[in-house]
Amino acid sequence: MNWTKRQLQLMEDFKRERGYWADHWESVLQHDPDYFEAYLNFAVLPAKSGPLQPKMKEFILIAVDVVTTHLYEPGLRIHIRNAFHCGATDGEIVEVIELVSDIGLQSSTVGIPILLDELRKAGRSNEIVDSSLSEAQEQLKNTFIQRRGHWSSAWESILLEDPDYFAAALQLSAGPWKNGSLEPKMKEIIYIAINASITHLNQDALRIHIANALRYGASKAEILETLELVSRLGIHAVTLGMTALQDERNKQANQ
Repeated sequence: MNWTKRQLQLMEDFKRERGYWADHWESVLQHDPDYFEAYLNFAVLPAKSGPLQPKMKEFILIAVDVVTTHLYEPGLRIHIRNAFHCGATDGEIVEVIELVSDIGLQSSTVGIPILLDELRKAGRSNEIVDSSLSEAQEQLKNTFIQRRGHWSSAWESILLEDPDYFAAALQLSAGPWKNGSLEPKMKEIIYIAINASITHLNQDALRIHIANALRYGASKAEILETLELVSRLGIHAVTLGMTALQDERNKQANQ
C-alpha cells in the first residue's frame, strides 16, 4: 500500500502510544487519516493521565471485548497478547473471563423483580412467595455477602422464589472470588467496565459496583479511567466496518 508521509507518521504514533499495531487499523488510516488521528488523540488520554497499571488496563479491555454482549474477538486477542507483555498470567486472564461471565445472571436479577411486579399488577400476588427467609436461606444470603461483599433486593427476590437456583448461581459467581488472585478492588473495576459498556449499560449494577469499588479503596481517578477506557468501544464500528468496506472493494476490483 502506498502510504503518505503523514499516514506513516500516524502509524508510528499509534505504535508508540498504544504499544501494538493490527491490520484492521490500516483500513481506517487509509480511508480517513483525520478520523484516525482524532481517535488516537482520544484513546491515549487515559493511558497518559490515569493511575491504573498497564496490566489492569489490558484486563479491562479484555473484559469489554469478551463480554457476551460484545464478543469482539480481534480486540480480545490483541489485549490478551498485550496483557502477556505486561506480565499477566494465564490464571489472571482466566479470572477476568470468569468474572465477566457473571453478567448472564443479570437475566434473573433484572427479570425476576419485573416478573414479580407485573404479577402484582395483574392481581396475581398469590403466586408470589410472600414470607421471610428461612434459616437455610439466611445462611445462603450470609454466604453471598461474605463472598461477594454486597447484597441487593433483587437477590432477595431470587432467593425467596427459587433458593436452589440462587445456591447454584452463588456457587458459579463466587468461584473467582474464592479462588482468584485479583484483589477485590480490581474485581469490582472489571464489573464496572462491563456494566458501563455501551453494549450493556446496566445502571443499577454499575451503581452497585462503583459503590463496592469505593468501599474496597478505589480512587475516583481509577474509576474515571475505567469509564474512559471503556468509552473506546465505539471504535469497533469503525475498525470492523471499514475493514469490511475495504474487503468488498477489493473483491469488486478483482472481478
